Amino acid sequence: MPHRPDAASTRYELLALELEQQIAGGVLRPGDRLPSVRQACSSRGLSASTVFQAYYLLESRGLVRAVPRSGYFVTARADGTSLREPEISQPRSGSQPVEINDLIYACLGSARARNIVPLGSAFLSPTLFPLDRLRRALVSSMRRLDPWRMVEDLPPGNQQLKREIAKRYLRQGFAVATDEIVLTHGAMDALNLCLNAVARPGDAVVVESPTFYVALQALQRLGLRAIEVPTHVREGIDLGRLAQVMALHSPKACWLMTTFQNPLGSLMPEAKKRDLVALLARHDVPLIEDDVYAELYEGKVAPLPAKAFDRRGLVLHCSSFSKCLAPGYRVGWAAPGRFTREIERLKLSTSLSGSIPVQAALAAYLQEGGYDRHLRGLRMSLQAQRNSLFDAVNRLFPDGTRVVRPAGGYFVWVELPSGVDAIALHGAALAQHISLAPGPMFSARAEFRHHIRLTCGQPWNETLERAMRTLARLVDDAPRDATASRPSI
Repeated sequence: MPHRPDAASTRYELLALELEQQIAGGVLRPGDRLPSVRQACSSRGLSASTVFQAYYLLESRGLVRAVPRSGYFVTARADGTSLREPEISQPRSGSQPVEINDLIYACLGSARARNIVPLGSAFLSPTLFPLDRLRRALVSSMRRLDPWRMVEDLPPGNQQLKREIAKRYLRQGFAVATDEIVLTHGAMDALNLCLNAVARPGDAVVVESPTFYVALQALQRLGLRAIEVPTHVREGIDLGRLAQVMALHSPKACWLMTTFQNPLGSLMPEAKKRDLVALLARHDVPLIEDDVYAELYEGKVAPLPAKAFDRRGLVLHCSSFSKCLAPGYRVGWAAPGRFTREIERLKLSTSLSGSIPVQAALAAYLQEGGYDRHLRGLRMSLQAQRNSLFDAVNRLFPDGTRVVRPAGGYFVWVELPSGVDAIALHGAALAQHISLAPGPMFSARAEFRHHIRLTCGQPWNETLERAMRTLARLVDDAPRDATASRPSI
């Protein structure tokens, strides 16, 4: 049903309404190209900004998608409608012990074979990375490596690589001192070190609902309790509910993804990130910010992390090169503010150091240039892959499905029709050589039983299209639990 205009409707809203009506009426069909911005300006006497606003509005409603250098295309279903977005989650209140490992291992361990279509994978296709250039950088840096660096580059790590990382912070518009950066074995090592630094067994830690299962595994391993807070598919964690949690439960830390959250893909607006940091500062609660997808944004401007608004050293910012450059090199870092010296000590007492040659190779690669060119190509590839996966869900999945197209990262969160069990669907899909990530993996209470996370980390091809058709058929044919209540998101 097209949105209705009101007396206060602006010109861009009226243009969006007209195009939405043409889509609903079948004049514009899935795959059709909208008039170019220049054509729309000329034929309607509108400014380019007005046309862009109308197209952005249609895109936010899931009716059209942008294709780089090609324009905007209709993505609606055959009946002219578009699937609705999932609503904000409603987790049960209070802290909860975490027992999630068995479910995670059962779901992920069976989907590693090469003949499995990796719609449930947490990894990008290796074809998207400059592996040859990285290999040459590794060989070259090994030839020049001073043996004394094996000692000098113990925690906090290779100084040149730390300087290159500090430069990237500076390019975003805020400063992180080189001495604050601690290099680690990927982001998971950084996140675990940070959690160890701020919490003790029995403490409660705030996480999003749903949240990345690695956070739940870390809480379980350390004997911590999870407080799950409602999280919106577009704007991230509910700050009103978080403020209540702060007052009632006195958590020791928050572990959040503010940029392209896994599994939702949500991007917290910068004003909300600023408010988040201010709220945590009032309660003196540290934030462990998992920011591994920050480079995988759309558009020309990188979203700022919450770290950019931290003035008290309470944000422990963690990231890595695994998702955007070198997945097998396992190089990440923490910028942990006031906790830097503690993180360095923990690193020394646990794994001692990361790989000195690999750190040197990445430093050499970044110095040579080409990283930003690689990132531009990667972002364009991922944008096309997000479009293709979102379009496939929107076209193929049955009524009652809900989905949102994220503005970055490479995950798409899908709410299945009420009563479809995600774990049973996971088993049925594996029998067809298709993996997916069932929703209960992302909750301390194994909620989200009618949700799945799909990955758009592979270049789109006929194999993926066939897999999505098969998956849509499995959803359509799945037995419904007649007693199922409305899902929690």
